[in-house]
Amino acid sequence: MADPIRIVFALFPGVTHLDFTGPHQILARLPGAQITVASLAGGEIEADGLIFAHLARLDQIEACDILCIPGGFGTTQAMGDEAFLDQVRRLAWSARYVTSVCTGSLVLAAAGLLESKRAACHWAWRDQLALFGAIPDESRVARDGRFVTGGGVTAGVDFALTLVAEIAGPSVAQAIQLAVEYAPDPPFQSGRPELAPPEILARVRRIYDNGMDERRAAAVAAAARLGKGALERA
Repeated sequence: MADPIRIVFALFPGVTHLDFTGPHQILARLPGAQITVASLAGGEIEADGLIFAHLARLDQIEACDILCIPGGFGTTQAMGDEAFLDQVRRLAWSARYVTSVCTGSLVLAAAGLLESKRAACHWAWRDQLALFGAIPDESRVARDGRFVTGGGVTAGVDFALTLVAEIAGPSVAQAIQLAVEYAPDPPFQSGRPELAPPEILARVRRIYDNGMDERRAAAVAAAARLGKGALERA
């Protein structure tokens, strides 16, 4: 029997649950997958009104093959949580793939892992990756060496299928895609800012503007803590 593929989803309070449940659903069907959902303290995490319980503690996980950091409104606090970032760095060093969904890439960047790396992110906060020396990528899935990052929320499914195809081959990825009937046919063409009607884009920007200054300030502070030349090399 082949060695298991150890996958860790590292959660934080205020995570967006589809950021990790989407790719979790796909990666759980990867042959040999052994998935652990963990947080800094373990126990329970609230995510958009849902409670995820019985989480492992990150410091009790020795190593993993795939590390995935989801995003969410809690990203602002996660970028300043040095204990959480330390665990992300520790697990990232030996992981075969270091990955993220949505604003999870900002957490990777705050951990000093994305300097000079191309990375995807949710469109509303993508530009903040540049504060860490990362290269913002508009792709739904961006790849730079062992770093594989997905765009906003639903891009986590695309990211996971991309990773499955690399690890187990395209036919396995296609079989999983068929099994979960992933055949996007949205009722509206407004899933990206360049496609959305101007009034819809303006409405969503107003919503995000409520926390934009705080998020940017957290990103600036996290980048400053890393310091020039202090970024982790991966």
